[in-house]
Amino acid sequence: MTVPEPASTSEGIIPNNGVITRTSKYSFLETLQRLTAALENRGIKIFARIDQDREARTVGLDMPPTTLLLFGNPKAGTPLMLAHPAVALDLPLKVLVTESIPGEVKVHYNAALYITGRHGMDFKMADALAPIEGLIAQTIA
Repeated sequence: MTVPEPASTSEGIIPNNGVITRTSKYSFLETLQRLTAALENRGIKIFARIDQDREARTVGLDMPPTTLLLFGNPKAGTPLMLAHPAVALDLPLKVLVTESIPGEVKVHYNAALYITGRHGMDFKMADALAPIEGLIAQTIA
């Protein structure tokens, strides 16, 4: 299996690990609110919200604001999982919002082409996942 060449983004090249990282122009909480609303307004289900900094505090550790959203659309994801069951390791999709440096909010997510390449899928199957990349970029710009 070969992984596709990294795609260009407005902030550079997708690294070999397939993670796209973008800077949000909004605060941490507003970024989360905007992403949640954008997903829900398009009928995309949010399966889980994991406040990782809150969880860290429950065990006496300190961590900057860090929240992971798990989301998806079973209508789009199920056919992919039926064709390639192991893709369920990467579905539902995830978006991580961090603020490691005060005032600098980063949004991280997997590139659709990387997910399909990772699982040896026809790259055309990325069409089911790729629109989310634009939605995230537009929502935080």
